[in-house]
Amino acid sequence: MAVIIDGKQVSATIKEELREETARIKKQHDTVPGLAVILVGTDPASMSYVRSKHIACTKLGIYARDYQLGEDTTEAALLEIIHELNADDAIDGILVQLPLPKHINEDHVLMAIDPAKDVDGFHPENVGRMVTGMETYYPCTPYGIIKLLEYCSISTEGKHVCIVGRSNIVGKPIANMLLQKSPFGNATVTVCHSRTPDIAYFTRQADIVIAAVGRAQMITADMIKDQAVVIDVGVNRVEDASRKRGYRLVGDVDFESVKEKASYITPVPGGVGPMTITMLMYNTIASAQRRIRTSQK
Repeated sequence: MAVIIDGKQVSATIKEELREETARIKKQHDTVPGLAVILVGTDPASMSYVRSKHIACTKLGIYARDYQLGEDTTEAALLEIIHELNADDAIDGILVQLPLPKHINEDHVLMAIDPAKDVDGFHPENVGRMVTGMETYYPCTPYGIIKLLEYCSISTEGKHVCIVGRSNIVGKPIANMLLQKSPFGNATVTVCHSRTPDIAYFTRQADIVIAAVGRAQMITADMIKDQAVVIDVGVNRVEDASRKRGYRLVGDVDFESVKEKASYITPVPGGVGPMTITMLMYNTIASAQRRIRTSQK
């Protein structure tokens, strides 16, 4: 029976450390970290996520500035807000909630954010810094995975990690992070995706399996080896007439069968999910620390 990795508990531990650091920054430097979140439109999932970010900022003592823009907001208007935030010393991090309406080019928006305030870690400059092993902001969900492994004292050095999924948000960045010559890297990494024949051939060889493909319960017990570590990033809705809302959330891993075979496993919900916003807060505070260091030079 696998040890269940409690993302809520790990998140709470890190948040307490961040709250203390925010208080220290305020006391010693008379400033607070600031995060601006821009939402265009009224997508319910995005609105809920933005609310969660605001609540997290409030609890940690981070200054939060929210922009809720109409669906018909032009790309030019959005870019103007970003340029103003780039020059605003009260803002250490800028996050534009995705997806954006179809008439707005996401690449243009991403490129407009000052890399020094790109606390999501998606700007090409920060991606390049990550790939080359330079100091940067790591994307929040992959960074959350690293922190979960660290919390459980699961070393990646010399381990074979199989990642199922190659998105720019999770698959590619976590692969690059695990390849680095670093305390959380030094792994041998295999990346599988929709064009990979016989994915199970690769996952059965892995010491650590990271599922981030967006297919409900795709990874089954016969696809992993005994005592493998299984990290489930997926969040999928499946119909469930017994639930009041008519559905339940499941991951990319068949949790009930895999937990009998794995050594460690993350649940869905309550595993990787809580770590994403926590690492966004982490990056925002790191940006404030860099701002303070720069001002002291």
